[in-house]
Amino acid sequence: MSGSHGVTFPNESADYRAARHKLLDAEARLREQTEEVACLRRELPLGGVVKSDYVFEEGGRNLADNQTTKLVRLSELFQDEKDSLIIYSFMYGPAMNAPCPMCTSLLDGLNGNALHIRQRVNFAVVAESPLKRIRPFARERGWGNLRLLSSASNTYTADYHGQTPDGAQMPMLNVFTRRGGQIHHFYGTELLYAPFPEGMDARHVDSVWPLWNILDFTPEGRGTVWYPELRYG
Repeated sequence: MSGSHGVTFPNESADYRAARHKLLDAEARLREQTEEVACLRRELPLGGVVKSDYVFEEGGRNLADNQTTKLVRLSELFQDEKDSLIIYSFMYGPAMNAPCPMCTSLLDGLNGNALHIRQRVNFAVVAESPLKRIRPFARERGWGNLRLLSSASNTYTADYHGQTPDGAQMPMLNVFTRRGGQIHHFYGTELLYAPFPEGMDARHVDSVWPLWNILDFTPEGRGTVWYPELRYG
């Protein structure tokens, strides 16, 4: 499908328009391929039944409340008759001095979108650190829309590849679905663990990460040496 159209911008040259139309054709192909991949994902058969009805520790979304905690099972994360659950594994393990800046950047964006996401599916963020370490950082970031859980007392993070066998934390996103009274794993961002070209990160969750998509629109691009930080200035 050609992406050609009649739109031009002020004072552009014929060379620019020719190059832009070539790029437009590539963008149109990418749009089609993106939908093809999404279709293949939706057509996946059910994955395995979850290993356990994991018990997480959760605090309320009132970030000023340091005391309220409760235990919540994986099955209880399915609410409002929504049968899909997305869980992002946040790289903040008990041995880490500070949370991962990359995960933090991603979650800054998802915090703003969480209210919209929860109109269609269940959504939570899990970290391996105890809740008493997660909550102060969440308060600093203003993550009032994220459902934040600690997996410090269960094996969820290791079982679903948010942690390597040697304990290193990994930024894994998993999707679970509830069918016939059972919870199945549906999808995981396994591209994280697949080989990738030199100079390119795994990009397994880039489609939901505003930072890199915005930078890809610019002449400088995302680059290969710059990464976000926890704090600036």
